[in-house]
Amino acid sequence: MNAVLESIFAFLFKYRMVVFEKGDLTVGSPWPVAIVAVGVAAATMLVLAYLRLPATLRRRDRVVLTVLRLGVVGVLLIVLLRPMLVVATVVPQENFLAILVDDSRSMRIADLDGRKRGDVSQELLSPGERGLVDRLAERFKLRFFAFAGSTERVDGIEQLQFTGSATHLAQALERVRRELDPVPLAGVVLLSDGADNSETAVTETLLRLKAEGLPVYAVGLGRERFPKDIALGRVETPRTVLEGSSLVVELHIANTGFGGVRVTVQVESEGRIVSSQEIELPRSGQIATIPIQFPASEPGPRVFRFHVPPQLGELVAENNTREALIVVRRERQKILYFEGEPRFELKFVRRAVADDPNLQVVALLRTAENKFWRGDVDDAEELAAGFPKTREELFAYRGLIIGSVEASFFTPDQLRMISEFVSQRGGGLLMLGGRKAFTEGGYAGTAIADVLPVLLDGSMGEGESPVVEVRIQPTPVGSSHPATQVASSIDESTARWTELPALTTVNVVRSVKPGATTLLTGAAEGGDQFIVLASQRYGRGKALAFPVQDSWLWQMDMPLDDTTHETFWQQLLRWLVSGVPDPVDVVAARDRAAVGSAVPVTAVVADSAYLEVNGAEVTATITTPAGTEVTNRMEWNVETDGTYQMSLGVKERGLYKMRVEARRGPTLLGENHGYVHAAEPVDEFFDAELHPDLLQRLATETGGRYYTPSTVSGLPEDVQYTESGTTVREEMDLWDMPIIFLMLVVLVGTEWGYRRFQGLV
Repeated sequence: MNAVLESIFAFLFKYRMVVFEKGDLTVGSPWPVAIVAVGVAAATMLVLAYLRLPATLRRRDRVVLTVLRLGVVGVLLIVLLRPMLVVATVVPQENFLAILVDDSRSMRIADLDGRKRGDVSQELLSPGERGLVDRLAERFKLRFFAFAGSTERVDGIEQLQFTGSATHLAQALERVRRELDPVPLAGVVLLSDGADNSETAVTETLLRLKAEGLPVYAVGLGRERFPKDIALGRVETPRTVLEGSSLVVELHIANTGFGGVRVTVQVESEGRIVSSQEIELPRSGQIATIPIQFPASEPGPRVFRFHVPPQLGELVAENNTREALIVVRRERQKILYFEGEPRFELKFVRRAVADDPNLQVVALLRTAENKFWRGDVDDAEELAAGFPKTREELFAYRGLIIGSVEASFFTPDQLRMISEFVSQRGGGLLMLGGRKAFTEGGYAGTAIADVLPVLLDGSMGEGESPVVEVRIQPTPVGSSHPATQVASSIDESTARWTELPALTTVNVVRSVKPGATTLLTGAAEGGDQFIVLASQRYGRGKALAFPVQDSWLWQMDMPLDDTTHETFWQQLLRWLVSGVPDPVDVVAARDRAAVGSAVPVTAVVADSAYLEVNGAEVTATITTPAGTEVTNRMEWNVETDGTYQMSLGVKERGLYKMRVEARRGPTLLGENHGYVHAAEPVDEFFDAELHPDLLQRLATETGGRYYTPSTVSGLPEDVQYTESGTTVREEMDLWDMPIIFLMLVVLVGTEWGYRRFQGLV
């Protein structure tokens, strides 16, 4: 209820709405039954009197006059009964009242007629004649608290700085409840924008407050909607990439008041702009998902900054920027490529990635029964017996490519091992087209069929050619997918696909599984559509299907200086092995943290067969931004196999480096690195508009009330009507409410006016 309606209500009904909400209705007359009996008798006589009036009086006039006179009798009856409200009120100066003030950075937003939210809260709480604090202090002993990411007791509002990096409402209310539990507490006055960004829901705290009868009187500060604003939402980036990769990340952009405006999205690294793209913002209120392409050209942990320059009229500029930490790795990733027969595809794929320092494609070609040719192996023992027969041997690779090899070549154990290579080891599997691949290779019903993203239920129809020529085009998802980028920009890459020569397939693949993603499709001359490239997550890893057999034609049918074929295979294989875990996999709960916070860090430890290891000795050597080294022991989480945990305390700005080493006895199981970037927090400026729903919920469910700066003047009077703390029962008369006098005047005046209008007087 706004201030005007509240004033009107109090004028008509003598008391504020809260009195009626909190009070119990009763009557003060010592003879209520007798008064009701007299009233009923008077009403009966009145009705009979009107029935005896001359017959010349119309029936409608009789009814109207009877109702009006009965209304007068009814109002007089109410007055004689002396209705009253019995309400609990606090005993002056025998109760405490907590005043909890939001001290976070979002309170610096100047969206209250040009004034900052924090300034308004300080004005409301500043001492002054008949001010809010003085009026509250007349009845309560006040205790002030400031909260943001943590909650502290303060002596006064002058200590508020509005520099907090988070807003944790539940934690703040819980701290107040516990600290003031020993004293009679009448309630909590909460001043905030309600922009809670903690991971803890308020539900449990709300239930405790409700159970204890502790009301929250919430004052909402800020605007529910900014008139003009651009906000960058999630930035979906991989944790690690190989050096030289062309990254495509999805940037979520919301806007208010800038629909149709063209803005520039910039990607920066180490102070340099590595990519810039102009986009058109969607309709106001909508969220756009924008793919942004940029290179990862320098190794090491890199902080990439995504930024839209502030536009004219924006109240908040801090939410125009997002940062992401990506580890750019300079290391050779081993991929096993197994072919069942000599094909040009093997030769040209190896040639395409030969100059890529981060990819090592180890070739295994079956030349005859039980005879194999090996290429780019590390030593004479590698693959000497053909395709790996143990988990340790296969799991040493990060990716696996299966060409034209019939399923019957593999033993059941090997088929299951390939499936586990993806699901448990987290490796990448790519199956290529060929006369002995997919359905034609007998893979339907095998363990590998479960892994693949496509359905193996197709076959060439009667009269169809065993070889189908298809022209390839990317799907909407494929246009911006990192695996299919063949040019320096997304638009150029999409256009380039339409220029590539047609390829052929002998495998009919027309459907993908639920949850799989189609990246490339192919159109045959008759209009039939085929799947050319599809992917899906499977367990810890990923699986891809590329059921064409001659991508090498791109190299043969195009100019010598055209590098599309090389670019495609480098991008595809880099994405195939991206995110593949090592035996020791280190994951920080968040890669960006505020100074003073603690970041949970988890290490998953496995042996060479990628079976989780419990009871290992796992240590983390932490290098702080200042260069200091600290060694922590990571504790095994007994509830999860192979999982070890610790908490990283962030005490200074900059990059924290963690080298995690795992041993079982004297045996080194492996080591890996993790990183956390400590920077100025900006979460407070995302979704920073006023959240009245949360504040109203806190107030309503605890028995308090919700206010705005325009209605908060009624708070001191409302808060005295509470059943929490030390209270007394007070009787408040209702018979003399102005609304009753007005009702009498209206009823009597209406009757006289009606009689005069009808010529009855």
